[in-house]
Amino acid sequence: MKEIFQEVHRETRVFTHHWFQYLALFIGVDLLIQLIWIPIFRIVTTVVLQAGEIPFVSYQNLVLIIRHHPLVVLALLVELLGLLLVVYGQFALVLLGIQQIRQGQFRIRQLLRTVVHQLASLRPGSLGVLLVYFLLVIPFADLVFRTPLLAKVQIPQFILDYLTRNSLLVTLLALLYALVLVLGIRLIDALPLMICQGQRPRLALATSWRSTGHRQWWPLLARIIVIGVLATAVMVFFYALTVGTQFGADRLLGAGAYYFAVGDLLVIQLGSEFLAAWAGTITVAILFKSLLIDQPNARVKTSRWGRVTIAIALGVVIIVSVIGNALYLSGGWDRRPVTISHRGVADENGVQNTIPALQKTHRLHPNYVEMDVHETKDHQFVVLHDENLAELTGVDKTPHQLTLRQLTRLTARENGHRAKIASFDDYLRAADHLHQHLLVEVKTTPQDSPGMLRRFARRYGTTLVRHHNQVHSLNYRVVKQLRKLDPRLTVLYVQPYNFTYPNTAASGYSMEYSTLTDDFIDLAHLQGKIVYAWTVNDEVVMKQMMYKNVDGVITDNLVELNQAIADYEHQQSYGRRLLNYIMVVPTRAEFAL
Repeated sequence: MKEIFQEVHRETRVFTHHWFQYLALFIGVDLLIQLIWIPIFRIVTTVVLQAGEIPFVSYQNLVLIIRHHPLVVLALLVELLGLLLVVYGQFALVLLGIQQIRQGQFRIRQLLRTVVHQLASLRPGSLGVLLVYFLLVIPFADLVFRTPLLAKVQIPQFILDYLTRNSLLVTLLALLYALVLVLGIRLIDALPLMICQGQRPRLALATSWRSTGHRQWWPLLARIIVIGVLATAVMVFFYALTVGTQFGADRLLGAGAYYFAVGDLLVIQLGSEFLAAWAGTITVAILFKSLLIDQPNARVKTSRWGRVTIAIALGVVIIVSVIGNALYLSGGWDRRPVTISHRGVADENGVQNTIPALQKTHRLHPNYVEMDVHETKDHQFVVLHDENLAELTGVDKTPHQLTLRQLTRLTARENGHRAKIASFDDYLRAADHLHQHLLVEVKTTPQDSPGMLRRFARRYGTTLVRHHNQVHSLNYRVVKQLRKLDPRLTVLYVQPYNFTYPNTAASGYSMEYSTLTDDFIDLAHLQGKIVYAWTVNDEVVMKQMMYKNVDGVITDNLVELNQAIADYEHQQSYGRRLLNYIMVVPTRAEFAL
């Protein structure tokens, strides 16, 4: 352990000699990805899907796309190959840029030419190897290689929540993570070998595997952990110092505290980028010291063109950040999301989707109560989430096997409460009596009758519109047909995973929060569509969603959501706003671009 701290201390001293160049390198690569490549991939994906008249990509239509749109599939595969090349290029820029700085020759044009040459020399067969490598290494080596291009390579939170409810699944998931962690560490040298020594991917993977054999990967893991802990500790100290200073300014400067806060937030943003550059640089230097050609005493020489480019980029970043900070601290970005109680319960105050729970939850004043409906055997509609009644009632039947009368005689038990299963008509009347708006999820199964949606629209469309209720569904067919049957209805498309921005007939989207991005929300708002985040039960994530400007938050913890909104909106000081910014924005601060 002492040896690791000595290495960190030594590399930190080297970093401080050329900190400006390292900071420019990391910020420049981030801007290149965020402002150029991500928009390019978004535009290409949109054009390809529109050309194939495909409104969205999800698990529901993936097989259909593969069968009936081979040209679209081919185009998307080509785009995937392009994505791999850009990710490879990003890492090459960072690694070769660090090596250039350590050699005293930081030339932006030369760096770009070298990376382009390496990309051109890659064989087509190498891209498949790179894909496997990135999937293994990126999730566990983010301290070294950070890229938003692979941000969607993750398991959605709702799936993790489901898996962690079963001890066997938890054990299997932990073993899987452990296996991937070991594989990722053992193959971590492969990319530097490809970039710094020009090795082919297969040879680089084999070399990395051999060099980390016989438990030689333990020291690598130990160094990553130590650097991660140190970086976190330094970041916490830095945040405490800057926020504490702002609280003092709030007390002493009066109206001037606002201008101090604008500058203080800029310090937080720049400081966060500086610390990210420091952590990434010393990690590369320590983990891959045998691969980097080093000249410790070299003075960095940057061309005039390079200095001008760096100055302009940093100037733009600072100006845009200051404008964004001023808006944030003045409340110009504040948007109150509507509050939506998931399945009609709040903090386990009743049985989901039942009228007694609705009545209790209404006292907490949600803007909407989200609930679910299924078609019954006699083509009526019952308020129920699951496709089987066993968990709530102990009756191993589906709604399609029972009539509405049989269903409403059943008693459901949950959270220490009990209540009768409700028909949708009764639930709708109870909500109308309470003047409570509803967000109705239409559930579908293969057993649904052909005329189900037409009957639903004819029977409830006018009532739902008159009471300002909304509808959403996981099934895009439901969304499309309901919008056609009754254009007055507000119908949202529920998406459990954000593959790409869809182009649909929906009025908006209910999106699983862990894959919901700023880009998705901004594009939806540009089209006049609303975005709800589900299911958000953590206070920090609630504030993240507010910062992203979602239109609504679906939650099981309505009391906590109301408190989070109040805390976010009624911040008593600029120090509190800075603290919320730090809590809300991801750990490595993102500039307000």
